[in-house]
Amino acid sequence: MSPFLTQLVDFSTTADLLGRPFVQHALLASAILAVLAGLIGPLVITRQMSFAVHGTSELSVTGAAGGLLLGISVGYGAIIGSLAAALLFGILGLRSRERDAIIGVILSFGLGLAVLFLWLNPDRTVNQFALLVGQVVTVNSIGLRLLLATAAIVLVLLAVVYRPLLFASMDPEVAAARGVPVRALSIVFAVLLGLTVSIGVQIVGALLVLSLLVTPAAAASRVTASPAILTLLTLVFALTAAVGGLVLSLAPGVPVSVFVTSIAFLIYMVCRIIGSRAAATP
Repeated sequence: MSPFLTQLVDFSTTADLLGRPFVQHALLASAILAVLAGLIGPLVITRQMSFAVHGTSELSVTGAAGGLLLGISVGYGAIIGSLAAALLFGILGLRSRERDAIIGVILSFGLGLAVLFLWLNPDRTVNQFALLVGQVVTVNSIGLRLLLATAAIVLVLLAVVYRPLLFASMDPEVAAARGVPVRALSIVFAVLLGLTVSIGVQIVGALLVLSLLVTPAAAASRVTASPAILTLLTLVFALTAAVGGLVLSLAPGVPVSVFVTSIAFLIYMVCRIIGSRAAATP
């Protein structure tokens, strides 16, 4: 057996690490992100905003890099960057045919700023790497409180607007005809998405945040069309990928994002096969 596989099945090391406070903080942080992904992900898929998630996550790096430059928390910087990006996408990209172009324009400019901010901090290579691939095990009690506060804001706002937001996401033209404030809801959803992405970037990194905010919902959409079941399955899939990925990464010491993305992809492929067989059944 290869050294990597030996470490992967080293259950004693995993059990020992699970008793450490920093790992328990990481587990809670991963669960928080998974719950938000389970609720936000189906709306992202329904509104066809996967590219917006990618753009928002990448521009959170700009905010985080700016935070490093100014000497403030990376977490606060990521939140500011994500919110700024999401609001711009929400305000300027209301029409689906314009959305991709607008995201591309803003994304390229924002990443240019990120390169500048990171260049001005040449000695902070660890933080720069963490912005891209995440460092969930470095979430301390202060960072955890920030994640909890951010998640609470998202959950409260989502609870208030969920029903009209779902209606506007599924059929915006009919919703607008019935008096639903589609434009305002798009901006609200952009804020919710930005806050959620800012949490995801700190855990799995900007490059891989799609693995939790898009892949579980995409997998669930292959096997059900019911909004309620879609949300429930997305939540289960996201929790499995986030928490399972973290647990598997402990013994070998591999970045958690490797396992998170692998589990999420495996779930998607299984759901795709199940969906294809169900569609082929007369």
